[in-house]
Amino acid sequence: MSDDTTIPGIDPSVPPSGDGCVECLAGEGQGWWFHLRRCTACGHIGCCDSSPSQHATAHARSAGHPFLTSFEPGEDWFWNTETEQFYEGPPLAGPTAHPVTQPAPGPAGHVPIDWQQRLR
Repeated sequence: MSDDTTIPGIDPSVPPSGDGCVECLAGEGQGWWFHLRRCTACGHIGCCDSSPSQHATAHARSAGHPFLTSFEPGEDWFWNTETEQFYEGPPLAGPTAHPVTQPAPGPAGHVPIDWQQRLR
């Protein structure tokens, strides 16, 4: 796929919804994440599929927004939840990752001591 800014489902102008999983921070699900993903259509930040609650993919499917991208520092990829394939895409509005001071898994103070056993 090209890096054309008119890819359906990718809006480069939309900023992220925050610096952590919207649902986990609201107390939905387990309340912590392994890694973060960003919806490329609306900027929703959710937790990855290895996280207990898998909010990013749930959002993508319920909202009909198929493209997610990493919201981890140093990662630059796009994933289509419908085709289950990686894609190239345009640069997105910043920030493009959670703050480097925020741990992964996170958020700080909410990750259980046995978090590795709880990954999917």
